[in-house]
Amino acid sequence: MFFIEVGAGLFANSAGLIADGLDMLSDASVYTIALIAIGRTASFKANAAWWSGAMLLLLGGGLFLEVIRRFIEGGAPEGGWMIAVSALALAVNVTVLRILSRHQDGEVHIRAAWIFTRADVIANAAVLLSGVAVLLTSIRYFDLIVGAAISVYVFKEAFEILKEARESKASIA
Repeated sequence: MFFIEVGAGLFANSAGLIADGLDMLSDASVYTIALIAIGRTASFKANAAWWSGAMLLLLGGGLFLEVIRRFIEGGAPEGGWMIAVSALALAVNVTVLRILSRHQDGEVHIRAAWIFTRADVIANAAVLLSGVAVLLTSIRYFDLIVGAAISVYVFKEAFEILKEARESKASIA
């Protein structure tokens, strides 16, 4: 989905799709870290969650810079592409969220994966709605607002994961 969304975002000139696609890349990284942490020590799992949060923090900053760049030099995105690609991403993320929901209160590294996916469902829905707004009005600011909102939400999720990782580390010590 990372390749599909970022590629479609570049083609459709959509900050929202690019933001959502980069968020998918961070999710793939978090899932990989979570899988590596299975069967490891509590300390390893807490560190895995911390790395997940740190990656999200970097991603949020990059996304916000992309929105600023597109605000300065971008044109109107293609609403139809935004709708189609975000609907596909929404279907994928709802499926993953259902799978992970059984483990949302589990160990900190799995909870981090659940938090990432929950954020994705919200972001997919927002990109879809902004795609509808852009399609109906040709106003690019709907896309920029959603791109900026995704970056702010990514920051929020990063701080939530970092807090849980810190608490997990403290309880180990």
